[in-house]
Amino acid sequence: HGTAIVVAAGLLNALKFVGKKMEDANIVINGAGSAGISICKLLLQFGAGNVVLVDQKGALCPGEDWMNPAQKDMAEITNKERLHGDLKTAMKGRDIFVGVSAPNIVTSEMVSTMADDAIVFAIPTPEIMPDEAKKGGARVIATGRSDFPNQINNVLVFPGIFRGALDARAGQITEEMKMAAARAIASIISDDEL
Repeated sequence: HGTAIVVAAGLLNALKFVGKKMEDANIVINGAGSAGISICKLLLQFGAGNVVLVDQKGALCPGEDWMNPAQKDMAEITNKERLHGDLKTAMKGRDIFVGVSAPNIVTSEMVSTMADDAIVFAIPTPEIMPDEAKKGGARVIATGRSDFPNQINNVLVFPGIFRGALDARAGQITEEMKMAAARAIASIISDDEL
């Protein structure tokens, strides 16, 4: 999933910039559809320590009767503190917000409840506009829009990953390939360009 690769690449650099580690980061992903689940799985591969997935009805947590089978599977391997509640609740104290849901559902006040040096990736149609996220205290902000800086876009992934798979005669795109692609994209930015 291209979005997952480019989100992971961006987070590798954003975490380096704010001096935090993936395994220590508390992450909330809003939108528990195919994109959110794909992003979550890849971040777990990168060693993400604590991820909470949130959908319209709240945090994915074992026992919730509204979850679909894919969400039930994710609930078992995420949300270590067994948090229940809405997005506002889930954002409190988080280091990272990744949004792949709907526009304008996050406020600067919600961002202000996040941890210091918060990272806000609001894509593809921003859950919160960059100026609002900044007002809430976010240190690193990215969106899916080309008219803002720090754009998270699949164009960074495609067609390169397909070209690599074809050149290697790979039968499938594996998690390891996705991780290698994310690392390669992140490495394009040198430390002094961060």
